[in-house]
Amino acid sequence: MAASERSLRELIEKWLDASGAASVRIQLQPSPRRGIRRCVCVEAQRETGVLTLFFFRHDDGFWHVFPPVERPAMKVTMMAA
Repeated sequence: MAASERSLRELIEKWLDASGAASVRIQLQPSPRRGIRRCVCVEAQRETGVLTLFFFRHDDGFWHVFPPVERPAMKVTMMAA
């Protein structure tokens, strides 16, 4: 199954399966601007310390551990002469 076909829960379980986490805390991160994509922070307590992962929701609706690419946009405005 491709990563883009997995739910957020399945991705979290995949990434934390090998880490041996004793407990997990999940937080939805507030967006600094309206309309920005969602970001979830996952903190897993392990014997060696805390493991923190961020999952980002992309335009296609799938979750990934890398942020979506922000492409520059050009805007045309009319200026008064």
